[in-house]
Amino acid sequence: MNYQFQFKTYQRPFKTPLKTAHGIWNIREGIILSLTDEQGHIGWGEIAPLSWFGSETLEDAIAFCQQLPRIISIETIFTIPDSLPACQFGFESALIELNHNSLFDLSKLQYSGLLPTGETVLTTWKTLFQQGYQTLKWKIGVDDITEEINIFQQLINLETRFLKIRLRLDANGGLTFEQAQHWLETCDLINANQDLIEIEFLEQPLSIAQLDLMLELCDRYSTPLALDESVANLQQLTYCYQQGWSDIFVIKPAIFGSPKKLKQFCKTHKIDTVFSSVFETDIGQNSALKIASELLLYERAVGFGINHWFV
Repeated sequence: MNYQFQFKTYQRPFKTPLKTAHGIWNIREGIILSLTDEQGHIGWGEIAPLSWFGSETLEDAIAFCQQLPRIISIETIFTIPDSLPACQFGFESALIELNHNSLFDLSKLQYSGLLPTGETVLTTWKTLFQQGYQTLKWKIGVDDITEEINIFQQLINLETRFLKIRLRLDANGGLTFEQAQHWLETCDLINANQDLIEIEFLEQPLSIAQLDLMLELCDRYSTPLALDESVANLQQLTYCYQQGWSDIFVIKPAIFGSPKKLKQFCKTHKIDTVFSSVFETDIGQNSALKIASELLLYERAVGFGINHWFV
């Protein structure tokens, strides 16, 4: 089957720059594409690369789209190389949308809200909680560890301690082994106190080259760990699974690659997953959430509470 193909680029500025261990992010850029079948039905997809996370660059994605003809075949879509994972996701998502027999129930999904870094978290957490978020995510490894743990302790001792809130800490691979131990010791103490907020997991404490040390941390501490940057694509996910990772896998569908291959892996191995955003638009977000609704085995909030970050 053949499809008429069109695409255009977009830019979405953040309300305030997003600060992580990878640096400061001011504008989300990507590509919106459409596939039109012979009956005139349109399927929409999004290509939202995150090159520092391991995907292709936006320039690579644009170049790929530009060299395609106006009419493309289904064979073309399913032979997009693995070096273009965000493109694989965008084109396959558009095909999925064209399949009118695919029904997805997104109503049962719970969402995790992304907090700002630094001291502002001490006031902004309440806004997100009042909006219905019972799981919150805070990025660490951005400022001095002593300062961050001090802010963290203040957050724990606010009225959050009396509410049923789960908190995720995301280091984006920005901690040393010693710093990761310090954080996990702190988290274990908090989780041992049932009156306090629950630390659901510490996400990607070390770099992707230090999987052996993260496996060691899993054995040493009771607070769960999650891999994120380490499992950005199917090859990395397969490797970490084969090395014995049995804690949580954070998967970003929009940059992971082929949804078809992702579904095959998750259904075969039944891993503990958290599906997360790369700050895509509603088009990419809806496609990713459909995948999450199909594959989520545990009652973990999806990491898509990010729309308040945009203008």
